[in-house]
Amino acid sequence: MLYGLIGFAVVWAALNLYWAIRYREYRKFLAGAFFVSWGMQVYFYFMNVSVPLAGTSFVFTPQISFWRSFPHLVLFLLCAYYGFFHKPKAPLSGQQ
Repeated sequence: MLYGLIGFAVVWAALNLYWAIRYREYRKFLAGAFFVSWGMQVYFYFMNVSVPLAGTSFVFTPQISFWRSFPHLVLFLLCAYYGFFHKPKAPLSGQQ
């Protein structure tokens, strides 16, 4: 069961990476999702809220939320830049 879940997670991550590289609108969507996720992690840290992981006895402390916010901020900035501001290169002449 665990290997099946890990395999599914790897396939899902690969598909998301493919969609993010190929489609600008998907990068815009991801920018919004990472912005909200970053904001919630920072909020949990500043409000000193511990968040339980559903279905387990594990609890994310505010300090874990603080450190989890940094990758979300970086991913938000990358997706926002490549989704909203970066102009795609024109294809070379003769290619379609």
